Amino acid sequence: MKKIHLSVIWLWSGILALAILWGGLHLYADRQTLPAGVKVGGVNVGGMDKTMALQLVEKKLDELKQRPLLLTDSDSSAQDIKLTLGEAGIDYKADAFRNVVKALGAGHVWTRVQTRFSFEKEWPITPFRQEKFLKSKFGADWEEQRYGMPINAVRQIDANDQVRYIPGRSARRLDWPKLDVAVNKALPRDFTASEKPIRVELPFYQLEPKITVDSLRSEGIERKITQFSTSLGSSSEGRVYNVNSAASAVDGTILKPGDIFDYGQVIAKAERTHGFREAPVIVNGRLESGIGGGICQVSSTVYNAALRVGLDIVERRNHSLPVSYLPKGQDATFATGSINFRFRNNTGKHLLLRAAVQNRTLTVKIFGTFPSNISYELESHTVRVLPIPVKRIRDDSLSPGFFQVIRQGKEGYVVETFRVKKVNGKTVERTRISRDTYRAQQRIIASYGGSTSSDPQTHEPEKPIVEDGISE
Repeated sequence: MKKIHLSVIWLWSGILALAILWGGLHLYADRQTLPAGVKVGGVNVGGMDKTMALQLVEKKLDELKQRPLLLTDSDSSAQDIKLTLGEAGIDYKADAFRNVVKALGAGHVWTRVQTRFSFEKEWPITPFRQEKFLKSKFGADWEEQRYGMPINAVRQIDANDQVRYIPGRSARRLDWPKLDVAVNKALPRDFTASEKPIRVELPFYQLEPKITVDSLRSEGIERKITQFSTSLGSSSEGRVYNVNSAASAVDGTILKPGDIFDYGQVIAKAERTHGFREAPVIVNGRLESGIGGGICQVSSTVYNAALRVGLDIVERRNHSLPVSYLPKGQDATFATGSINFRFRNNTGKHLLLRAAVQNRTLTVKIFGTFPSNISYELESHTVRVLPIPVKRIRDDSLSPGFFQVIRQGKEGYVVETFRVKKVNGKTVERTRISRDTYRAQQRIIASYGGSTSSDPQTHEPEKPIVEDGISE
C-alpha cells in the first residue's frame, strides 16, 4: 500500500510541476512588453508596450523622412537645392523589428517563448532610395535651364580670307552615379543623428559641345585654295537680284569628301528662300524675257573655281549662245529639269564654298586643303566657226526688188577647252575637258513676193528649253 501511495504522490507532483511550468511559459510568452534593453535605431524601447513601441518607431521613421537634405553647388552663384529626404525619394523602414514584434504574439506558445528568449537587443533601420525619383525631379530640362547648353566651336572666315576658330564652351551636368553614392553615404542610419540638414555636394562632369575646334580643324578647311570672279557689267536690276539670290544659296556650302555639289538643289533652295525676278533668259537659243535670268553666271563662276583646283566635273553643259562674262568654252548653263551642273569633291578633305556679289562683281571662293605648289589653268580654242543660217520671209509691204534684214544673226562656234596642270610652275598635264558647240543665230531677211524658207538646221525643239533662268 505504501508503494502505491508513494507513486500517486509522485504522479501528482509531476503534474503540478508541469502545470506550473506551463503556466510560467504562458506568462513569459504572453507579456505585452518588449524585453529589456531593446533598441531600434539607437532609441531604447526595452520594457515598452509592444503597440506603443511600434507606434514610436513609426513616428520616428516619419520624422526621419522630414529631415532636410541640402544639395550644395560648388558654384557660389548657384542656389543650393533644399529638399526633405522624403521629397528626394528616400524612405525608411524597420520591417525586421516589426515582424519580430508581431511574432511575439503569434504562433504556438513554445514558438513565442523562443522568439522572446532570442529577441535581439539592437535593431537597425534601413533607408530605401528610389534612385530614378531624384533624377526625374532634376532631369534634362532642369539641367539645361540651370546650367545651360554647350556652345559649339565656330569656324569663321575674316575679311582677309583667313580661317579662324572660336572655341566652344562646355556645360556642367550632374554626375548621377557619383551623386547616388554620395547621397547613400550621407543618409542617417539611426534616429540619434544630428538634426542639422544633411549636406551633399553635387558632383559634376562637363558636357562637351558636339563641334569642337579639333573636330573643325580635322575637316581640313585650312585656307582659301582658289577664287574666281565674273563681272555683272551693265546687268539689269532683276538680273543682279537673281545672281545675288543664287550666290546666297551657294554661300556657306560644305562638301564632305566624295560629296557632289548639285546646282539644281542650290536653285531650289534659292527659289524657296529668296525667289527670282524677271530678267533676260535664253529660250531655244534666243534671248527672251523670263524669270531667273542670270542664275547661270553663278553656276559658271563656280565651275571655273572648281576647275582651278582639279575637282571632278560630273555634269556640265555650255550655253547655247556665248556669254559676255566668260570666254567661250568656260561657262556652265542650267535649265530646270533638263540641264544641271554638278561636281565631286575629290580632295579627300572638306570644302567650303563662299559666294557674294560686291561692286557688281560675283566672286566665288573655295576653302579647303590643296597643295600650294599645284595650280591649274584653262585654255579655250575655237576649232570651227559655224555659218549664219538664213531665213527668208515674205513681206508684200516692201517694194518689188527690195529686201530688209530683220535680224543680222550671228556665227556659231565649236570650242575645245583644256585644263593645264602645273607643278612648281611647270606644265605636267594637259587634258581636254570639253568640246562645246554654240549655235549660230539666224539671219532673217524679208522681201517682196518671196516665199518663206529657212535653213534646215534652224528647226526648234517642240519643248522650249529655258537656260539661265527658271521654267514657269
